[in-house]
Formats: sequence, C-alpha cells, structure tokens
Amino acid sequence: MTIKDTIKKYTKDLREVTHIPAKEVEILMLHILQKNTIWLHLNYNEKFEQEKELEKLVKKRATNYPLEYIINKASFYGESFIVKEGVLIPRPETELLIDNAVEIFKDKKEESLVLEIGTGSGIISVMLALLIKNIKIIAVDINEKALALAKKNAIKHNVEDRIEFRLSNLYENVPEENIFLTISNPPYIANNYELQTNVKYEPSNALFGGSIGDELLKDIITQTNKNKISYLLCEMGYDQKKPLEEYFKSFNIKEYSFYKDYENFDRGFTLEFKN
Repeated sequence: MTIKDTIKKYTKDLREVTHIPAKEVEILMLHILQKNTIWLHLNYNEKFEQEKELEKLVKKRATNYPLEYIINKASFYGESFIVKEGVLIPRPETELLIDNAVEIFKDKKEESLVLEIGTGSGIISVMLALLIKNIKIIAVDINEKALALAKKNAIKHNVEDRIEFRLSNLYENVPEENIFLTISNPPYIANNYELQTNVKYEPSNALFGGSIGDELLKDIITQTNKNKISYLLCEMGYDQKKPLEEYFKSFNIKEYSFYKDYENFDRGFTLEFKN
C-alpha cells in the first residue's frame, strides 16, 4: 500500500479523538520514518513498509493517549521541545505568559534574575532565555523527572548556561534575595474537576491546585510578596479573576493586569508589587 493509501486507511481510526485525523496519521508516520512533511508529500505514491508499527501507534492514539507523548515532542512558540510521559504537555496559551514577561524586559538594560516556579518541561525558562539576553534564570520543580527533561530542552536550545534547574517546592530552596521577577504556570484546576479523557494521562500534580483550585496561586502570590520580588506573572483558571482580584487587596500592589487567552477566556495576570 502507498503512503497516501495508508494515511487514508488509518484516518478513520482517529476521527473520534481529533479534528485533524489525517494530519495526525501523517505525524505518526513521520515519527516512524524520521522524515519531514516535505519528504512525505513528495513520496505520497511510494510504498509504505512499516504499517504494523503505524497501526500500533494509531491504536494507542485512538485511546485518547496524547500524541505528544507518542512522538516525544511538542511545538511551542515556534520551537520544538522534548516531552515525555509524567511531565505536563505545553499549551499554546502559555505563549501569552511569555509575551508579557518579554514586555517587562524590553527597556531593562541591566542583567536580572528570574525565577520560574513549576518549570515542567522547561519551555517557559528556555523561551525566556532565547528571547531575553540579559537574564539569568532559576527554574524549580518538585518533580525530578521534569527537571531532568527541562535540562535536556535547555541543552537542545543551547541555553543551559543561563538556567539553573533546582529541586524545590516553591521558594523552599531559593535563598536568593535579588530576584526581579517570578513567573509560573502552576496547577490551578479544582481537585474535583472532571478532566477530558486525553488530559487524564498527564501528571495530576501539574494540574490540580487544591479543593478550590486557586490555593497554590495564592500561596505563590503571598510568598513572592514576602520575598520582596517586584514582578509576578502567572497563568490561572478562566474563572479565577474575581477571587484573585479580591486577594490582591491584601497586598501593597503598585499595579496589576489580567489577560485573556486565544479563546477569550481570562487566563493570567501580571502583578507589580510596591517594594
């Protein structure tokens, strides 16, 4: 069977789990062949020799198992990152969090220290290191598997000399007193929230933030203020703007703003404390 016919055959198996079934079959095929899309399109009428291997991967994907875990990579901010089971898969909306950090640094000349809480696969720290030249980053996580993966991504993108990866629960192992900005995409989903099937394959400690969902966010706000850090940027849940805005009143804040994601849901905030 040709490549073209093989794609057509297996597309039907993925119609229930994705809106781009043919494209995902192509991605799985490219993963097996270790080729790029241009090669695939130029060879559509060539014979495909590895159907059994493809069938196995398609069946796995058909259970709602994340595509990114199968191919061990994800695209984020136009770059390719390594991803593995046990570590959260990057989401497009997190690119907006990075945009907001870049905006803060656009006129800042002196070198600054940035802390990322809950680095996961390292995508935020790596992108900040790529986009902002005058920063050093401490990236912390409670998951050793995530830290090991984040280091690999830093090496892949040649920024490992500017990021220190550290095992720490929030600020627990961060004694530095000269941090300018903290950034985080923490767990913010309520513990009793029913996840979509595909998300259930991802680590729960990277998703659930407490019985209400915003407990960890509030803890990060409190500790960031206590550590006299000027800026805090966080991603949050779509329904958390009102309670967080109320929580902000407990602190001496210079200014704050919220932003929306690509679907027009409230998705994060920037805080500037008066220190």
